[in-house]
Amino acid sequence: MKTKTERADRKKRIVNWFKIFVITLFFFGILTTVQMMILGRYIEYQDISDGHIITVLLFWVICSVMFTVVTSRQMNRWYEKPIRDFAKATRAVANGDFSVYVEPLHSSDKLDYLDHMIIDFNKMVEELGSIETLKTDFISNVSHEIKTPISVIQSYAEYLQKDTLTEEERKEYARTIRSTTKKLSELITNILKLNKLENQSIQPEGKIYDLARQLTECVILYEEHIEQKQIDFEADLDDTAMIMADESLLALVWNNLLSNAIKFSRKGGKIKLLERQEGEFFIITVSDNGFGMSKEAVKHIFDKFYQEDPSHATEGNGLGLALVMRVLQLHNARIQVESEQDKGAVFTVILPVNCFEQSKGKLWSPVFTEKV
Repeated sequence: MKTKTERADRKKRIVNWFKIFVITLFFFGILTTVQMMILGRYIEYQDISDGHIITVLLFWVICSVMFTVVTSRQMNRWYEKPIRDFAKATRAVANGDFSVYVEPLHSSDKLDYLDHMIIDFNKMVEELGSIETLKTDFISNVSHEIKTPISVIQSYAEYLQKDTLTEEERKEYARTIRSTTKKLSELITNILKLNKLENQSIQPEGKIYDLARQLTECVILYEEHIEQKQIDFEADLDDTAMIMADESLLALVWNNLLSNAIKFSRKGGKIKLLERQEGEFFIITVSDNGFGMSKEAVKHIFDKFYQEDPSHATEGNGLGLALVMRVLQLHNARIQVESEQDKGAVFTVILPVNCFEQSKGKLWSPVFTEKV
């Protein structure tokens, strides 16, 4: 059974064919008239019998029909059908189907403008499909990450209502709830920051400041954690290191790198923070001798919510390094990662002295290189 749309399209095609036939017959009629006017100087065309005139008319009718059929078939094959298929594909994409693929009409060495349009359309659909997948995964991950701490808070809140709890147990449960709400708050804050950075709602504000001072202040923030894990921390910084960058955004980079180094270091481990200037670039290295990462993990550590080791999932939300990557992109900087399983990791950031002069807002390529 044909649909109403298909029947309407068929009627339109028949009307178009009839129009082509009438126009063609009219055109042939004009040509015949002009021909007779030219030949009238040499022959008495008034003496042509009615039978011959009718034969000529039938001849032109047949020619018009043949021309209409051939033209209509060519138009249907090379124009109407591809356009109908293309329109069908666009409707499917509009309805959320990103598996659509439209076959080009010609081989790669004979492409025309319609083929190029179809190829661009297929690329666009592929990109939309990737974006949709990323969005779905992002929503799924966010839902999971938020659901987990809420479940913890709910469970411990219910425990606190029991009359049989000791005072020490109540304090312990309250500390757990407080710690979990802090992590939930950090997760939401990081999600909002990352969203603003990716949507370019936050524009870096460059100013000249002392990078060495900033790195020192970031280390001081983690002194308590360093002492708790009895980490041997070594820092080798210049006395001054003046840089043109967004101080608040780069603080996110150093805090995340230092936090990760401490988090994934064993008790009694060792962390090094090195900063040096080479020409027009600052080289900042954060290294540890902790758990390290596999080759596969190194490829994905800058992906949102990626966490290789489930045993450390409670210590973060997998957004820190995604923030690091986006901030460095905005600063035209690069980051290199070198790591082996159970042998620690080395993160090296390469920053221009003037982060907003290198390419006038354009990103370097690549912004991340892997070393394993």
